[in-house]
Amino acid sequence: MTNMSIVRFACGSSPRLCRSRTSFMVKSTCQYSATAVEEKANEQSSKYDLVVIGGGSGGLACAKEAAHLGAKVAVLDYVTPSPRGSKWGLGGTCVNVGCIPKKLMHHAALLGEAVHDARAYGWVLPEKAKVMHNWEVLRNAVQDHIKSVNWVTRVELRNNKENVEPSVPNASAFHDSENHLIRRKNKRTIDYINGRGYFHSSHVVNAVLNNGKERSLNAEKVLIAVGGRPRYPDIPGALEHCITSDDIFSLARPPGRTLIVGAGYIGLECAGFLNGLGYDATVMVRSVPLRGFDQQIAQLLCGEMEERGVKFLHKCIPTRVEKLENGQLKVTWSNVKDSSLQSDVFDTVLFAVGRRALTKELAVTTAGVHTEKESGKIRTDNEQTNIPHIFAVGDVLHEKPELTPVAIQAGKLLAHRLFNGGSEVMDYHNVATTVFTPLEYGTVGFSEERAVELFGEDKLEVYHAFYKPTEFSVPQRNASRCYIKVICEREKPHKVLGMHFVGPQAGEVIQGFAAAMKCGLTMDLLKTTVGIHPTTAEEFTRVFVTKRSGLDPTPQSCCS
Repeated sequence: MTNMSIVRFACGSSPRLCRSRTSFMVKSTCQYSATAVEEKANEQSSKYDLVVIGGGSGGLACAKEAAHLGAKVAVLDYVTPSPRGSKWGLGGTCVNVGCIPKKLMHHAALLGEAVHDARAYGWVLPEKAKVMHNWEVLRNAVQDHIKSVNWVTRVELRNNKENVEPSVPNASAFHDSENHLIRRKNKRTIDYINGRGYFHSSHVVNAVLNNGKERSLNAEKVLIAVGGRPRYPDIPGALEHCITSDDIFSLARPPGRTLIVGAGYIGLECAGFLNGLGYDATVMVRSVPLRGFDQQIAQLLCGEMEERGVKFLHKCIPTRVEKLENGQLKVTWSNVKDSSLQSDVFDTVLFAVGRRALTKELAVTTAGVHTEKESGKIRTDNEQTNIPHIFAVGDVLHEKPELTPVAIQAGKLLAHRLFNGGSEVMDYHNVATTVFTPLEYGTVGFSEERAVELFGEDKLEVYHAFYKPTEFSVPQRNASRCYIKVICEREKPHKVLGMHFVGPQAGEVIQGFAAAMKCGLTMDLLKTTVGIHPTTAEEFTRVFVTKRSGLDPTPQSCCS
């Protein structure tokens, strides 16, 4: 415990801790003076094989794997409060203000829908008007879960202080920068430092601690894994009165009538669950919804949301946000087509207009790391920056999928290349993802637009079909936008290039097909696969109509 304490608080340690460490060292190495021993201990404690800046999914995955492989690792994590004062614990965006709370609130909205469907299945329930949702209960439940994950993550890092066998054979041996073999005797350590990290030089990372003091860490290798934060538009009132996805999941009051500015996946997902929870939701779209995704699917999703009551303001950009005396927000916006101005009043305004990498705060230029001017993101070659001993993973990377599993996988593989002689690199192609709108959208591979751009329309075959989930039948739910699409090469062996699924449990459906695509799935194999009946996933094994044929893709029968 003494060793752990002195490593964590080497900079600005209390005299008690230093004396404790010193007295131990004097007993065991009495040829040193107390001062010399203390300086030596501090010097050794601040030297690391790997310093990870950022305690999110990618950084923690790399840190833990590197520790398993015998490396001495430090993890720096610090959250700058949002303009609205929101802050959170260890774990990064996904755990605190991203995937996890988003999925929980999405599920809460789906439960509300299921409650109403239950009547058709024989459940005797109160009248519809009496079925109500309590925002405070949901918010508290979500925040409690997040805090439990924060705690487990801290405990996992603490447990890395113990000497245990690594999970990989021969993991106790690795090479330093001079190719000298170092043996850790299966010892692994991770020092967690709750401090804001920045580069003092390419091999020295400083941590600004909560008490204002700084600690310097000497790093043989550095991993940048700081992710990003939401952008605010440069208009009057945006920073002062509006929120982002950093704030919505911990919002103290019910959001009420909400304007979501931005129609990317974050904006649509937020609008979807707010609408499902009973709040009036409006989405402001500057250009196209879900840019980068298949646009036929994007239109289906927006059409479904409109039918459920979400309103869309197309080709509009906000110009001003003013707070009224009653606390509501008056938003003025401009139509990009004719520059006409309109305004309306909302209880909450949420900006989802993109994210920026946090590289500027790291002073990466001090270390010589190059970044993209507009986004601040980093170009890498297999996660290696232009500085050979500095690496990056996760959302901070330029033109890479901003997905938690991608960051985790890239981090683990990087650790093995750095400390275990590994050679496997991250495959960023054909990564599956899901948009958790009310009617979910799962996809892997190319969109139809991107496939046409890369291969040419004449060389592609696009199979598609509408379908009706069995469970939609009894409550007579609208299934007109449940849709699948498979894009493949026109010539044999008809390799599958993209798969798209709109419907319930889309993430669960598309995951298996992502593995199949990684194994070289062809349309011939898909057609000869026997589906599980009755499921929505089996629809991929029953799709035989091509767009080129002009035949009707609507469902005919469920069992023939």
